[in-house]
Formats: sequence, C-alpha cells, structure tokens
Amino acid sequence: MPTVVAETIAELRACLTTARSEGSSVALVPTMGALHEGHLALIQRARELADVVVVSIFVNPLQFAAGEDLDKYPRTFDEDLAHLEELDAALLFLPSVDEVYPDGQKQTKVVAGHVGSLYEGRTRLGHFDGVLTIVAKLLNIVQPDVVVFGQKDAQQVFLVQRMVIDLNMPVRVEVVQTVREPDGLALSSRNRFLDVKEKRAALGLSIALEAAESSADRGTDAVLAAAQSAVAGAALVDLDYLALVDPKTFLPVDDNYQGKAIVLIAARVGTTRLIDNETIFLSRRS
Repeated sequence: MPTVVAETIAELRACLTTARSEGSSVALVPTMGALHEGHLALIQRARELADVVVVSIFVNPLQFAAGEDLDKYPRTFDEDLAHLEELDAALLFLPSVDEVYPDGQKQTKVVAGHVGSLYEGRTRLGHFDGVLTIVAKLLNIVQPDVVVFGQKDAQQVFLVQRMVIDLNMPVRVEVVQTVREPDGLALSSRNRFLDVKEKRAALGLSIALEAAESSADRGTDAVLAAAQSAVAGAALVDLDYLALVDPKTFLPVDDNYQGKAIVLIAARVGTTRLIDNETIFLSRRS
C-alpha cells in the first residue's frame, strides 16, 4: 500500500490523531535514510509491536562535527520510499532542516553526559548531544508507544535508554540485534562508500569481535588482546578504539569483571569510518 509522506509536523500529527482516534498504537523508527536490510529489520519489528509505524528520515546536522560527512551522507529517497511501501510502513516523516530547527541552531539541547564523551563521543565531539536532541524532538513530535533502534549503534542505544529513564519519557525502547551480511560485516549506510578491497578489509572489525568472544573465558585482558591482535594486521584498517564495557553503565570493566560485557570497536577503512560491537559473557580467569 502507498506510504503517506508527511513533510511537516502538523501533517504528521494530523495523521496520528486520526490513527489514535481509531485505537491504533504507534511505533517510531528514527533513521537518516539510505535504508538497508538493517533498517528494514527495525521496521519489520516495529510492525509487530504497533498498529501504525512511523519511519522518520532526517539527516540531522547537529550530530555531525566540522569536517564530517554531512554533505556526502547518502540520500536515496526514491529507493527508501520503495522499501517502505514493500513493508507497508504507514507513515514517512520527511521533514526539512528548517522544519525541525525553524530558528536555526537551538539554544536548548539534550546533553549526553560523561558516557557521551567516551568512545564515539571522544572522536566525534558533540555527536551524542546532537543525537539525543533530535531523538527527544522526534519522541515529542510523534509521541509513540515504542521506539525501535538497532544494537549496532550500542552507545547510542544506551544513551537513548538513559535519556528515556532520566527524563521520564512515556515510551518503550526496543532494541533489534545487528543485521550482518553473510560474511559477517555489519550493515551500515556507509558501507556503500567501500570499494571491493576496502569491503574485504572491513571484515577485520567483525573478525576482531569473534576473536574477543572466543577469549571470553580467559578474562578482560585476553579479550582485548585477542581483538587487538586480530585487527592489527588488517590492511587498510586504522583502528580508532577498542573497548570492553559494562552494559549497565557503559564504562570500561575492571580486570575482575564477570558477566555480560560489550566489545566496542571503531576503525577507519580507507576513508570510511565504521563501528561494530558484540555482547559477550566474561567468566572467571583460570
């Protein structure tokens, strides 16, 4: 069925008012477009959770630092709309920058706090302030019953969950596992920037995560060493960070930590920056 495209907040809210008057529940899937199978998995999950699915496509300038790829970020509206219609996603929210930020730079922003300054936040200053600000705005605009994110952006997921708790937002956050290509590469809109050699080299990230998981029974030092060794010799891969964090706090685990942990990795492959992560279970060292 055709997807309704709302370009203004007023248009979207009018559609949602009608849907809610009929007793429909609402799910939101925030995206920046260039939809791939990972996004489609989020939309499919949203369709299982709610009667009406709102997919937003907005390339948010607040989360791009100076010198980042805002201008070249892929914009593929026709392909995205075709995907949405195949999935029967009912509503596409496609606002302009002026619609979302009518007065330009906002004075009121959501600040991500200490965790927002680590890992991705250390490399991309202010990134998560921009992410949380736009997510908060979208949640206020749509007022969904559930919002759906992908685990590939693990730090983003953690910070959104904290924001929802800390600000008492009446929404459930649903997290969908990372979707990968058959060779293990995590799906990303930026993968399209990789040439054949770079795409092969990018497998170094998922190989490093596999190495980390295989060492989980030997403690934190062994996990990080195994991942570091796996990625060290990968041609074209320039490692940015490798970290092992507690999913409850998103802070680095100590040497004696046991239980669930998340291995985070980020690297530049050629000129393209990629991230990935894997949840593992650390047991006591022998």
